[in-house]
Amino acid sequence: MTHLLVIGDSLTFHGPDRAHPPRDPRLWPSIVAAQTGLPVDVVAGVGWTARDAWWALTRDPMVWGEYLPRAEALVLAVGGMDALPAAVPTYLRQGIAYIRPGWVRRKVRGLYLELSPRVMAITGGPLRQLPQAATDHYLSRLVQAVRTWYPELPILLLTPSPHSAEAYPTDRFHAGAHAAARAWAATHDVILVDIEEPTQRGLDNGWVNPDGMHWGWQTHAEVAGMVAEALQRASVP
Repeated sequence: MTHLLVIGDSLTFHGPDRAHPPRDPRLWPSIVAAQTGLPVDVVAGVGWTARDAWWALTRDPMVWGEYLPRAEALVLAVGGMDALPAAVPTYLRQGIAYIRPGWVRRKVRGLYLELSPRVMAITGGPLRQLPQAATDHYLSRLVQAVRTWYPELPILLLTPSPHSAEAYPTDRFHAGAHAAARAWAATHDVILVDIEEPTQRGLDNGWVNPDGMHWGWQTHAEVAGMVAEALQRASVP
């Protein structure tokens, strides 16, 4: 076991300007790798939720067959996307990608991107991208599966990151998601890394991507320091 495994969303590879290759030294997983001496395996995607993390662990043979067996610790950096508001159920949004012919798909996607923020602003965002019960369910299944194979593997969970995004014009679910993450981690003996303070500071100081969601380099560095410190407390490496 010689690596750090990070399963996360786009916050693992997106900076203040755009997405970057996962091994960019300014990204928080790369900074953690430099501070701990552990090479990092990043498994992540845009918009990933706890459900996507579960699917990655169970469906991708590189994850369960290569990355997990050599991991010194597992960092779960999902949950923030789960708590974002939704104008329509997530399965409908994701289903846009399957619409044919192409011109109809592009038209529907354009209408969704235009109307979705308006609907959420008017309604207050009645739906989450993934209900909290589902987030807890998939995280629990993931931890149970990992501990079945590697019962001594330290597991860390990052709390959801706050946002100020025009595309998601309400943060009504954030406080509840943050509290739920803390409660879930305590119940499942998972090491919590509470990133609320540095990520909110990044928002307050304008250190964020113009989309109001992805972090600036200062925030990446602060979050990396917190993760590295938590790993040290867990005697990793």
